[in-house]
Amino acid sequence: MQDWFNISDVDRVDTPALVVYPQRVKYNLDLLKTHIDNVGRLRPHVKTHKCKEAALLSIEAGINKFKCATIAEAEMLGMCKAKDVLLAYQPYGPKIDRLVALIKQYPDTRYSCLIDNMESAQNINAEAIRNKLYIDVYIDINVGMNRSGIHPQDAFDFYEECRVLSNINLIGLHAYDGHIHDANLEVRTQRCNESFAQLEELIDQFKDDGYSLTVIVGGTPTFPIHAKRKDVECSPGTFIYWDEGYGKACKEQEFFPAALVLSRVVSIPDETRICVDLGHKSIASENTLDKRVVFLNAPGLKPVGHSEEHLVLEAGAGHGYKIGDLLYGLPYHICPTVALYERVIIIEDKKVSGEWKTIARDRKINI
Repeated sequence: MQDWFNISDVDRVDTPALVVYPQRVKYNLDLLKTHIDNVGRLRPHVKTHKCKEAALLSIEAGINKFKCATIAEAEMLGMCKAKDVLLAYQPYGPKIDRLVALIKQYPDTRYSCLIDNMESAQNINAEAIRNKLYIDVYIDINVGMNRSGIHPQDAFDFYEECRVLSNINLIGLHAYDGHIHDANLEVRTQRCNESFAQLEELIDQFKDDGYSLTVIVGGTPTFPIHAKRKDVECSPGTFIYWDEGYGKACKEQEFFPAALVLSRVVSIPDETRICVDLGHKSIASENTLDKRVVFLNAPGLKPVGHSEEHLVLEAGAGHGYKIGDLLYGLPYHICPTVALYERVIIIEDKKVSGEWKTIARDRKINI
């Protein structure tokens, strides 16, 4: 397993490149299902992979519900004939028009979206009426992420106000707790349960008034915690490719890294440093310099400089690296890294076997 990433015909691959190992993707899908009592409670987020092939592997694994962030991702899932797709975003203006077009284009896929204010709800309802449709919506609940969503104490009244809107179906609650990612599982669990307690009070209020709603919660760090609850859907995403960031922060989740960036040494600026072709445009760079990539075949290299097309690494005196040497990099954050590549190179049995287009990295596919 130490050299699982080595590619025997790597000379065929120009760098920088993103490579994916499908057998590891399948392993991660199978492992995901062992963490939950019912595969029907899984609603993975496709923002990590953004490609049809990975979505189809998920469907083959028995997963039929998905979450996405963009209209392009939603269209990709329609193209894959996914049964149930939540656009985890609040559409406004042209985005409502595009959602309506998706609903018409892919009638076998049940599309839904989020709302957290009356103006958005009214606009969605108006377009639904104009197009003679009924659109499913979830109320987005702010449980501490503080970027969107309505506060739990205001959600019931908001729901009641929205009930007068004739062409939207209020089918559930959505709560993303992405602010909770402590490396200590005990601390993470405590924070997750405290956050969820706000939602439990709201759920009980709905039940007391006779409402039955679907509840969608969490992301990757809180997945194993929410998976133990009986009546919620869970939305991990990173699991499918995994990365160094969650590998360190979520050690209890033993998913395999399934996607790497390949880079070659292009310059040796001095006797202790090397320069590789892995710039900002090739690896997610929102984290500090020391938390962007770790090289599996050269873990001692330390990033000291980063620009658009180059990454400078401290290798130490007498390092022995040569021009053209290949490095296998595990990204700290795989999701935005994938968005930098229009295609991924597929590796099977240690050889290049094809490509997957990252079709939903574009803001628009057809609609």
